[in-house]
Amino acid sequence: MLEHLKPASECRFDEVSVGEVMLRLDPGDVRIHTARSFRAWEGGGEYNVARGLRRCFGLRTAIVTALVDNGVGRLVEDFMLQGGVDTSYVRWVPSDGVGREARNGLNFTEAGFGVRGAVGVSDRGNTAISQMKPGDIDWDALFGQGVRWLHTGGIYAALSETSADTCVAAIEAAKRAGVIVSYDLNYRPSLWKSIGGHERAREVNARIAPLVDVMIGNEEDFTACLGFEVESGLSGLQVDAFAAMVERAAAAYPNFQVVATTLRDVVSATRNTWSAIAWSAETGVVRSVQRDVEILDRVGGGDSFASGMIYALLAGKPLAEAVEWGAASGALAMTTPGDTTMATLSEVAKLVGGGGARVDR
Repeated sequence: MLEHLKPASECRFDEVSVGEVMLRLDPGDVRIHTARSFRAWEGGGEYNVARGLRRCFGLRTAIVTALVDNGVGRLVEDFMLQGGVDTSYVRWVPSDGVGREARNGLNFTEAGFGVRGAVGVSDRGNTAISQMKPGDIDWDALFGQGVRWLHTGGIYAALSETSADTCVAAIEAAKRAGVIVSYDLNYRPSLWKSIGGHERAREVNARIAPLVDVMIGNEEDFTACLGFEVESGLSGLQVDAFAAMVERAAAAYPNFQVVATTLRDVVSATRNTWSAIAWSAETGVVRSVQRDVEILDRVGGGDSFASGMIYALLAGKPLAEAVEWGAASGALAMTTPGDTTMATLSEVAKLVGGGGARVDR
């Protein structure tokens, strides 16, 4: 349904993501401030989409990022290699020994339980990727090899003054090469706070939005980043209210081919209602099945929604089907630990087809 989608046979990569990859450290069933050991993973909003597309959906993906060349950076690389994402465009920054000039990002994450919500404590100041500049990557050469889809988002754009410019440079090069661009607004107040807050977020995203084909974001994202108000609370979001906002956004940005978001009501940290909606000019608003999901780890659910929807759109599926693939992918990702999905293509297909949680033997 997307205009100008390149055939896979003409491309080296089905999808490329641009963003930070951090070392994620989980305290298990205790708190960050009481933990004596942590389990390590890798993760990052934009990277998680590339990894999901590779490991769950079997597509050819790559990550553009930067890491300091030390033991921590190489540990993150080892995780990425296990995930199968192409690392040819990882920029390695020499270590100064103590991290004064550049460092690798850390993300401490509590899953939460019952009435205690999930907690994320990131330690990502002065990271290698936040210092990347537009000219550090030959974007035209990258996209000239043949790329079907670029995914990036507001987390990467908010890392620093230069990351916003680098994000724009990547997207502009992708558009010159005829690549479909998706962007997850992913508003994080803590990231924008020191570089201009709401005003800076809106300024940056106003530059990026006119270049985006597939825009992803929830109510808060569209309000904070693009200034579109929705007449409802985040809890119990009314689909009609969000749909009206999407219509206004599409009128302001006629380049949007698809607008999508997940809908989540937090009953408790371990029980959420979960669904998704999407819009295109051709279909109007379509909505997935709503599920009552038992949550093991909610972080990365939205990224897995994006990977499932992108997979379906790349496969030429209609939007009403693509939103089901995205919602099912996100639901399954939240039943396993870590940022990235552990679901398989057959498991997502089973859930899309109406399958349940009966045991497979």
